[in-house]
Amino acid sequence: MAEHCARLWLKDQVDLTLVGRDASRIERVAADLKVRSPGSVIRAVESEFLDPARIRDTVGLIASEGAVDVVLIAHGSLPVQENCQQDLAACREALEVNGISPVLFAEAFAAQMAKQSRGTLALIGSVAGDRGRKSNYVYGAAKGLVTRYAQGLQHRFAGSGVRVVLIKPGPTDTPMTAHLKSQGARMAPVESVAQQIVAAVEAGKATTYVPGKWAAIMMVIRHLPGFVFNKMNI
Repeated sequence: MAEHCARLWLKDQVDLTLVGRDASRIERVAADLKVRSPGSVIRAVESEFLDPARIRDTVGLIASEGAVDVVLIAHGSLPVQENCQQDLAACREALEVNGISPVLFAEAFAAQMAKQSRGTLALIGSVAGDRGRKSNYVYGAAKGLVTRYAQGLQHRFAGSGVRVVLIKPGPTDTPMTAHLKSQGARMAPVESVAQQIVAAVEAGKATTYVPGKWAAIMMVIRHLPGFVFNKMNI
């Protein structure tokens, strides 16, 4: 998802830094992006995503290269709910990777943008964070954390030059959801989702569901009374 967003941003010459845990993977992505936009400056930075000190240092390194204009925090994993129920270590990892880690990165970048008095900070949440459901409530809890955090950050920077954008995708055709697609689940094309994410970031919209139909779907799900919701197999 983030890679497709990067391709769209590279339609103009930009200064882009990729951050990932797998050095070989982000170098491959960076090489592909350089071919697509030879005039852009593209860096690849390896980091640890659960170590606060490494996150702080990574963000500090990026900020030392110049003002940070736009940040997209898009990492995560989709755990198997049953595994989280049976293995507390798996449960903890799902919560940390999908909730705590994005928040730590966002807080570190927020500190830099506060110094600059400008910038756009975008976080990828999920429709799963709108209401806990038995099929993925650990993942949903992590994304619910991201939602509440983003709302608080929006309140913190209200009226300033810093914009905070929360993106809530529905199921999207990415490697993370490949096992769901193989089971017949319908997925939104990642190219279309990326276009909507980039548009939302450029507009500075506080919250965007992608595709847009999920705003209506999740409004219904959020407001279903418990006695109805508890009979649903979702």
